[in-house]
Parts: sequence; C-alpha cells; structure tokens
Amino acid sequence: MPIQRFYPHIPQRYRLEATKCKKCGKIHFPPRQVCNACGSRELEPYKLAEEGEIITYTVVYTPPDDFKTKKPYVVAIAKMDDGAKLTAQVADCTPDEVEIGKRVRVVFRKINAEGKSGIIEYGYKFVLI
Repeated sequence: MPIQRFYPHIPQRYRLEATKCKKCGKIHFPPRQVCNACGSRELEPYKLAEEGEIITYTVVYTPPDDFKTKKPYVVAIAKMDDGAKLTAQVADCTPDEVEIGKRVRVVFRKINAEGKSGIIEYGYKFVLI
C-alpha cells in the first residue's frame, strides 16, 4: 500500500499539529513524547502559527526526478510567529522575489502524484504575504 494513503492520519502534515511542553513551554514539531529541553513527558497538542518570517532559503536548480518540471524552486526555513521553525517550498513566486525577512503564510498544496495510479500527496508550502 502506498505511503500516501497514510498521510491524512499524520496530524502534523495536514493540521500543523505540534506538541508544547507544559513545564518549559518549548514547542516541538514534529510532535514528541518527551521534551528535548527539559525532559518532561507533560506535553500537550499545539496548533502552530500559520504565519512567520523567512530566516534562510536556497534555490534548487538540480531537483530530484519528481520535481524536475518545477525547477528552479525555493525551499525556505521560516520562524513562525510562535517561535517554531518550519521548512517548506515557497510557492507562487519566482526565486528573485524571496528574501530573508519576508513574511510567509502556510498553505496546503499538492506536493506530488504517484505515477499512473494518480494518488495525490498533499502537504504544506509557504506563500509570500
């Protein structure tokens, strides 16, 4: 069975669910069962902020086979408004439009399609705001 069939059951992929330590407040994405800052096991579900700021990025000119038609594209790390850091492709723009410090919003988009069967994999990307 293709792994894409399991993706809807992965909360962090579709709902940006993380965990937040009740003891020290650290946010973990993807979710963890033990806080890596203080060792506490008291973590609660946490919905990540949907907006943030690009802190670094790269332009991909030589992509893997599944993404060759999309080149060049930008992959960025953004510090979200709640302090969590996410990595995602920056969509709907040219590489020249992306800069450190620009604001982004998380959106859900098609990432890939599985061969002839057409199973579509969705995930999050950033768009400039």
